[in-house]
Amino acid sequence: MIKATPKPLDEVISYIKDYNKILVAGCDGCVTVCEAGGMKEAKVLAASLRLYFQAQGKEAEIKETTVTRQCDKEYLDELKDLMESADAVISIACGVGIQYLTENYSKKIVFPGVDTHFMGANIDRGIFEERCAGCGQCVLASTGGICPIARCSKRMLNGPCGGSDNGKCEISKEVPCGWQLIYDRLEALGQLDRFETPVDPKNWATSRDGGPRRIVREDLRKAEPAHGGAH
Repeated sequence: MIKATPKPLDEVISYIKDYNKILVAGCDGCVTVCEAGGMKEAKVLAASLRLYFQAQGKEAEIKETTVTRQCDKEYLDELKDLMESADAVISIACGVGIQYLTENYSKKIVFPGVDTHFMGANIDRGIFEERCAGCGQCVLASTGGICPIARCSKRMLNGPCGGSDNGKCEISKEVPCGWQLIYDRLEALGQLDRFETPVDPKNWATSRDGGPRRIVREDLRKAEPAHGGAH
């Protein structure tokens, strides 16, 4: 899932200190799971902003809410009344949700309340690690299910560089060598022969290097909507 962390309160305050009616808009999706942008975090941020304005002797109306997903217009429509009554909005969804909220309510100023980092896994409470770089051309079938794009610091596609030492990456002794992980996995599967076949050069046009990406699924566009409308 997409992982994000809350922005420092002082930074958020710097965005909205000159506004009187503020909406804190959270998301019940990825940012709720990583405890950065759900209803709990929306309430905490709204309460902190109220305390700030009180300390400044200023009157301000702070409201908080969440929607199922900020990356889906169907749910953004639910915010219409709250958006219309706000002078400024703080979105604590991921960067996608923040931008989509801005697009759908173009006359409202929307500020980010989180920093969005990567797509990752929940390793433990409060520990999130990157697992996918969204490159658009998955190679997991040939690497034992371990991604060299996300897990190798240099994005090597045909084995490790010369900087690996005792299974650790040269950038830090705390970072496992992605290709050591791949080797160990393939060895456990009895598939080390995969190393005998070089991987073809990657088509990076499918990654972010090729510009903003878009997926069009014609099969879904023609199918009956599963939840109240296709967007």
